[in-house]
Amino acid sequence: MASLKDLKLYTTSEHDCSYLPNRKAKTLFVDPEFSIDNEFHTRLNEIGFRRSGAHLYRPHCENCEQCIPCRVLVNEFELNQRFRRVMKKNDDLIVTPVDSIASDDHFKLYEEYINTRHSDGDMFPPSLDQYQSFLLTKREDTIYLEVRYKDSLIGVMICDRLLNALSAVFTFYDPKLEKRSLGTFAILWQIKVASRLKLSYLYLGYFIKDCKKMNYKSQFQPCEQLYSGGWTRQ
Repeated sequence: MASLKDLKLYTTSEHDCSYLPNRKAKTLFVDPEFSIDNEFHTRLNEIGFRRSGAHLYRPHCENCEQCIPCRVLVNEFELNQRFRRVMKKNDDLIVTPVDSIASDDHFKLYEEYINTRHSDGDMFPPSLDQYQSFLLTKREDTIYLEVRYKDSLIGVMICDRLLNALSAVFTFYDPKLEKRSLGTFAILWQIKVASRLKLSYLYLGYFIKDCKKMNYKSQFQPCEQLYSGGWTRQ
């Protein structure tokens, strides 16, 4: 069985941080030629790695430790009043697992989402090549979930099923439907899926206190965050 000691890791050159202004960032990548099964994928998530397309990575920045891996404790999670309202106003939606998100409708929804919600990030401007490498490159443990209102596609969730958790890879949705709180709905639904599968955690990626687009994750309690001493309950 492969060990973490067997990993070959590569570091990117310094680049502009995608989350905090006037900051530089570096990223640590696992050798893409390294064979990673579901057990090893689980272990990498447990030490703070994330997946983007075919790549597994984690921040490796000098003099900055603001990207904190976080995961929801699925078995202890309960809907608060706000979350119950979100689920109620979306009870007319249908969520369905699908084999592929390669259609024009999927890409158009992604394109609209990036143009509206992430025009200041490194995913802008969106392109078909970017979409294919980012979200159509899947693992055997990847799950695609479509969100539809009647016949209209309004959201997509991509997550990986690990041995003891789901890992939320990316979600995109119709930005015009702001009142539905589809981002919150997607997380709540993935917690629900993890619970049905009897999994312990939902990995949400990195919590960044000083970044509005990333600090919402602390709303989903109870959760744990990964520090040098291990996973710590918040």
